Amino acid sequence: MAEKVLVAMSGGVDSAAAALLLKRAGHEVAGITLRLYDAAPAATRTCCSPTALAEAAAFAAAIGVPHYVFDFREAFRAAVIDDFVAEYRRGRTPNPCVRCNHIVKFDLLLGRVRAMGFDALATGHYVRRLAAPDGWALARAADRAKDQSYFLWGIPRAALPTLRFPVGELQKAEVRRVLAEVAPVAAAKAESQDVCFIEDGDLRAFLARACPDAFAPGLIVDEDGATLGRHAGIATFTVGQRRGLGVAGSGRLYVKSLDAAANTVTLAPAASLAGRGFRLEDANWLVDRPARATSVLVMIRYRDPGAAATLTPAGDGGYEVRFNIPRRAIAPGQSAAFFDGERLLGGGIIAAVTA
Repeated sequence: MAEKVLVAMSGGVDSAAAALLLKRAGHEVAGITLRLYDAAPAATRTCCSPTALAEAAAFAAAIGVPHYVFDFREAFRAAVIDDFVAEYRRGRTPNPCVRCNHIVKFDLLLGRVRAMGFDALATGHYVRRLAAPDGWALARAADRAKDQSYFLWGIPRAALPTLRFPVGELQKAEVRRVLAEVAPVAAAKAESQDVCFIEDGDLRAFLARACPDAFAPGLIVDEDGATLGRHAGIATFTVGQRRGLGVAGSGRLYVKSLDAAANTVTLAPAASLAGRGFRLEDANWLVDRPARATSVLVMIRYRDPGAAATLTPAGDGGYEVRFNIPRRAIAPGQSAAFFDGERLLGGGIIAAVTA
């Protein structure tokens, strides 16, 4: 059945291919590109640069579909950039793509889709939407090397019937071949960078401008609290980091934890970085909310193969996660995504590591 579909087009390969596939399938398609922040005119590898907007519009014209631009800069700054900075100030490691997906793309944008009279919103994410006995489900992409399900745990469950992911069943090479039939130059385009609003990729410089208070000098200590050296700001460190620590030791040391209140960085040998689990906050579920201890597969970072764990509801409405085998470098502030086989169950934010 033909649908009226609005496609979120970033100017990249995958979203362009999504629009083309839907158009070829007989759907009524329009493209939408979001202005999320004030990108530099010369930027070429971000989703919101003038170049990206122009490329999205040009491709929409090439396949004969309307193209719109929405200005979401204010919402993006409040929901994504300000949160990103605040989390680093707290000594945590945030994932801005997760917040952008569930707050901006699959909440605010989805509201516009409905207001404009479209039946569905499509994106170029590598994830599959499948029919399940309990409703629509999200599952890992056919191309496991490109799978983006980890970033999508925050999608509201009620939104699933309205979403379409045309490239989720394809390999990346197939996506490029499809696009090359219409736009060979676009099909050869390089991947965009990870954090779109840090255009030069220099996280330290960005944070130094955005939160200079997170660059107050402090102590680097070992697990017993003994001073090993001094640091130039906790925002320059992440849990699990080994290089650039600025201290000399008798063996390899890694960042075990960051204490923003005390402004200290704790280093430890690799063996001490293993944690049995973590407390979960801000959970979102794409299935019925787990009410009892449940066996799950947990990803604690992108590209993580996942590990078996038990998810247990806590009395305060949160969850405790306990791995069958301790995991290394569990980072507060990062996302945890839960799976049952291929199916994405939901996820949340790692609040604190448990021994």
